[in-house]
Amino acid sequence: MHIEIDEKSGFCFGVVKAITKAEQSLSELGRVCSLGDIVHNRVEVQRLEKLGLETISHDELRGMSGRTVLIRAHGEPPSTYDFARRHGIRLIDATCPVVARLQKLVKSAHEEMKACGGQVVILGKRGHAEVVGLTGQVDGDAIVVETPDDLQSVDFSRPICLLSQTTQSLALFEQIRRSMLERAANPSRVVVHDTICRQVSNRNPHLQQFARRFDAIVFVCGRKSSNGKVLYQTCLQSNPRSYTVEDESELRPEWFEGCRSVGICGATSTPKWLMQRVADRIGQAAGGADGNDF
Repeated sequence: MHIEIDEKSGFCFGVVKAITKAEQSLSELGRVCSLGDIVHNRVEVQRLEKLGLETISHDELRGMSGRTVLIRAHGEPPSTYDFARRHGIRLIDATCPVVARLQKLVKSAHEEMKACGGQVVILGKRGHAEVVGLTGQVDGDAIVVETPDDLQSVDFSRPICLLSQTTQSLALFEQIRRSMLERAANPSRVVVHDTICRQVSNRNPHLQQFARRFDAIVFVCGRKSSNGKVLYQTCLQSNPRSYTVEDESELRPEWFEGCRSVGICGATSTPKWLMQRVADRIGQAAGGADGNDF
């Protein structure tokens, strides 16, 4: 059986930065807290926990005086930094550079819109850590839309500045943009900033091609990964024999009946070492006495 791991799958550079900072801090300090899951992958979080990483909630931040807390790639609103300064909490900022630039852009866009009586609209998932960080830059004075139906909350008689969560769909962003321009009283007063990270969005067309090359696809990702859910659907649409697992223990022999080739891929929150472990287990089972030794 031919088994191939997608070379373009795995951690995006923002996640690599956060994981690297966590590992460096743990080697120096022994114990570090992460404000929320450092990455939406249970197996990777467990690996880091063994090194001394502790995941805490925002409510638990109140008891962290004198401790070291890592800000994950999704970023945080200014209120989190202010709270840490006031309570003697040392922060390690691992905000993704793309997200950090977007946070600054949201602030400047808000100032421009405020000056002309306009509004800031952000395409994103409500409650998502990155979106919470973005709206927090302007004390919540931004409209978050998830679908075209949400545009009913936008006042199209006023100027508009449209931005997006970095991991949103390019197709959805374009749909929102077109709808805004069609409905705006004055389309020239609609400012659009395409802030979607191409390292993430470009994986969709690549995975479409990758998934078609194999008899079966195993997509490795954490249950909490929003990016993983979207990319897995991309695989499933391109290859109906696509399956998703968190780790190698979830593999099922019937998935590979009659297969001569299997592709392994994953989300931006999936470590390469975990995809390799899944590939190794499939290879071992394919080489077993009955070919189904899972």
